Amino acid sequence: MRYSQSLIPTLKENPAEAEVASHRLLLRAGYIRKLTAGIYTYLPLGLAAVRKVEHIVREEMNRAGAQELLMPMVQPADLWHETGRYEKYGPELLRFVDRHDRESCLGPTHEEVITDLVRREIRSYRDLPKNLYQIQTKFRDEIRPRFGLMRGREFIMKDAYSFDVDDVQAGESYQRMYDAYKKIFTRCGLDFRPVEADSGTIGGSFSHEFMVLADTGEDTLVICSSCDYAANSEKAEVKAPQADESPLLELTKVETPGKRKVPVVCEFMEIEPHELVKTMVYKADEEYIAVLVRGDREVQEVKLKNHLGVVDVEMATDKEVYDATGVPTGYLGPIDITIKLLVDQEVAAMRNFVCGANEKNFHVKNVNMGRDFEPAAVADLRQITASDPCPVCGAALGMKEGIEVGHVFKLGTGYSTAMNAVFKDSNGQDKPMVMGCYGIGVSRIVAAAIEQNHDENGMAFPMPLAPMQVILLNLGLKDEKITKTAESLYLELQEKGVDVLLDDRDERPGSKFKDADLLGIPLRVTVGKRLTKDGVVELRQRKDGATEELAPEMVAARIVELINAAMID
Repeated sequence: MRYSQSLIPTLKENPAEAEVASHRLLLRAGYIRKLTAGIYTYLPLGLAAVRKVEHIVREEMNRAGAQELLMPMVQPADLWHETGRYEKYGPELLRFVDRHDRESCLGPTHEEVITDLVRREIRSYRDLPKNLYQIQTKFRDEIRPRFGLMRGREFIMKDAYSFDVDDVQAGESYQRMYDAYKKIFTRCGLDFRPVEADSGTIGGSFSHEFMVLADTGEDTLVICSSCDYAANSEKAEVKAPQADESPLLELTKVETPGKRKVPVVCEFMEIEPHELVKTMVYKADEEYIAVLVRGDREVQEVKLKNHLGVVDVEMATDKEVYDATGVPTGYLGPIDITIKLLVDQEVAAMRNFVCGANEKNFHVKNVNMGRDFEPAAVADLRQITASDPCPVCGAALGMKEGIEVGHVFKLGTGYSTAMNAVFKDSNGQDKPMVMGCYGIGVSRIVAAAIEQNHDENGMAFPMPLAPMQVILLNLGLKDEKITKTAESLYLELQEKGVDVLLDDRDERPGSKFKDADLLGIPLRVTVGKRLTKDGVVELRQRKDGATEELAPEMVAARIVELINAAMID
């Protein structure tokens, strides 16, 4: 590939729209260009990096026994109505009506389509198990697309779906995919962690996310310092505390004029935030729910949503709180509350706490669950913190930021039952197929790799994902010896199967060096004045700056050696 003939439109300045390193550098290096919000064109180098990811994904999926197919992006709404997801999925599902007034959507995922295919083709337990996958463009109408390829509306994804006869076989399929994912992300050269995760709109009983560790990650990971426990903070379990056995004190009402916020109430009543309980009101679908958590804690809305089994929860506005309870925000409490009440397990273990009195300008001291109020349920409903112990072994926890690049789900029979995807077992009885689904954000991996591998000068791609493995700089276009050597090396490297970009532009050396660093290609070969003076060319590694001076005839073999050492089978 010759630079002079390629479309690599680099930018000298950082684009104002770019918020994170990967977005900024992909635009500056000419890997992508924005078409509209959250939708990008992949230019040649950007597409080449995506293809490197796809190659690794295909190899490991095929090794794990999955078979590739390709399903339509446009999906009929009828299939989504069968599972109930057409109404539940939310505004991210782009719905439209065709000229025949048929409702359709652009596929954000393909559970319904693959289940429809398999229910038509699979009849017997002898036909199972099956694992089918595709690599395809998806569309999710994100309300606020951002971070370039990290959270776009249109993106490239690998999605796989397994079908088994029972839970045991489904567990084996899940483990094969879990192991395949570990191999994929290891081969991509990423620092990652598999963590327990919430299943979200996909559903299912169990799932793991594969997270690339990066400071710019949108997710917070909880990782035990001692055992293997790791979870997304949305999913991370809080270990139930021991119950306080202190004697119950007399309930006392205290006037707190104008004191609504936790710090203000605590200062006025001379208590610590952990001695106060706040009453948070949420709208869960169409019902208002009150949740009690300690004053220094936050409700984890995903846990709340899963506990209630609802599609959506959102915090009620001050007006909604007053309309639902007749009490202003800041003075609400559990005693004689008029809406459904849930209690975090930590509050259930407390004695003699302070909370709102359900009356403006008043709070109550020495409130106790059981004596003063009864909740509808007690559950783990709060956000875990770094000060909490590991729920498995009790050791200290650490918090890290991560970028989700893969997710594996144990779906069970939810989709197959809803869509009547059944098979006949050995006794001739109809049984629903047990399903799993497994997604990888192919285009997101490219962005995640950059977040982990960049510096102030540009990207520094891991060798397995680099669009080109070598950039070859000709710094003497008018010098016959330099040009002949550069051209000879270019051909020799191509013959050895190396992906090489020959920078044959009529540009100053400084510009070529800057662009080489910006593009992030792992190896740089410079053919310049040192060739005519000392008979050597320079080989430099982008990641650590390690430099060697070699005779031209030694360069190709050394490059092949470095490439082989960097590739993980």
